[in-house]
Amino acid sequence: MNISQELAESIRAAGQEHLLRFWNDITEDEQRAFAAQLEKIDFSILPGLIRDYVLNRPRTAIPDDLGPAPYFPAVPRNDAERSLYARAEKEGRELLRAGRVCCLTVAGGQGTRLGFDGPKGTYPIGPVTGRTLFEYFAQNIIRAGWKFGHPLSWYIMTSSLNHAATTDFFRKNGWFGLKEEQVFFFTQGTMPAFGYDGKLLLASKNALSLSPDGHGGTLLALRKSGALDRMKKEGTDIISYFQVDNPLVHVVDPLFIGMHALEGAEMSAVMLSKTGPFEKLGNFCVSGGRLQIIEYSDLPQELAEKRNADGSLAFVAGSPAIHLIRRDFVEQLTASGSLRLPWHRADKKIPHIDDAGNPVVPAEPNGVKLESFIFDALPLAKKTMVMEFDRREVFAPTKNKTGVDSVESCRQMLVDRDAARLEGAGVKIPRKADGTPDALIEISPLEVLDAEDARTLAASRNIVIGPGAEVVL
Repeated sequence: MNISQELAESIRAAGQEHLLRFWNDITEDEQRAFAAQLEKIDFSILPGLIRDYVLNRPRTAIPDDLGPAPYFPAVPRNDAERSLYARAEKEGRELLRAGRVCCLTVAGGQGTRLGFDGPKGTYPIGPVTGRTLFEYFAQNIIRAGWKFGHPLSWYIMTSSLNHAATTDFFRKNGWFGLKEEQVFFFTQGTMPAFGYDGKLLLASKNALSLSPDGHGGTLLALRKSGALDRMKKEGTDIISYFQVDNPLVHVVDPLFIGMHALEGAEMSAVMLSKTGPFEKLGNFCVSGGRLQIIEYSDLPQELAEKRNADGSLAFVAGSPAIHLIRRDFVEQLTASGSLRLPWHRADKKIPHIDDAGNPVVPAEPNGVKLESFIFDALPLAKKTMVMEFDRREVFAPTKNKTGVDSVESCRQMLVDRDAARLEGAGVKIPRKADGTPDALIEISPLEVLDAEDARTLAASRNIVIGPGAEVVL
């Protein structure tokens, strides 16, 4: 078959004629599939992307008026805040009871950095049981539905790389106790990879080298997949967004939801107090009255180290990528069928074929992948809200096999959290000399969603935990 004249002209105008170098070497079926892949590329924007992000290394401009973002503290400081938080908690519970909230998990990654062959969400993270990341979220979602009197829908964004494996995993595990209709899978978009010369890389003679377009692509993928229409039909107004590598997250939090609603925010964010000026968390900042996140690598040293009069960090608010997003805000942003968020450059080792069609597996970075980040939607919102949480309750990322933000640290934080909840409910916890629990403790999310549930559990059982025990409740 011949490629359409319009597509061929778009490719030529973008300076990407090399993509068709092997056209006559591939079968007609391969031509048809490759043409369909090429049709999805907006070649008109490529020259600008290549100029701004590939041939040049973009730098984040730091506004002159950049300041720390205001936030609601984890613990209310006075009677007025205590009253506000009580109203917010009540409002959040009512919204959950009315079915106005759903969950959204970004789960497009693989477990490669964990030494694991499979979707990251299928990784066994439970300290005792080996409960997987997906199972943690599923059981939390079930428990929240029971607790607040309305089942929650769960939207899961996969990638083309792991979609089939993820959906198969859910089917084989009986949806982890959820009803099948509660779970909606959709796939994020892709972007072509660039060589350092600005040429798109080919994965084979009949396929582009593609990569996921980043979690910023979630918003457009929600529209294209029909997820927004489904949410509207179900009466869902608020999306609880979190990433698949953080089993400590509150899948829904009544206080956070209520504050989001009372503040009239279109997009809200969880904030953690940074452990130091250079912790690898994005920084919540304000410029021109708009909330934005400046990545840790882009915040100038003098701002990162800036102190308040009491010696505390000025830019203390770090982002763990936990958000609430109004459905109608996403509808507005994507109404045209497209969404233009800023791109972020990542230098990567990208397998491809060379000019002769031979496979190349680079040992060093050889090209650029472009990603969009969901936090870049924050400045587009008319109203935003940031609320502080205790990281011991909400943030245990599983990014590495060992060390910082690892499988090891995540499991320890899960044990620490469950031990603290039981201790707060009056259960005696054996502890080592360094204060850490002298037991492996894992509470089923089907039993305990929060501290309130932990008190109920402790009151209903005689829980005795000895030194060195492995306990599953």
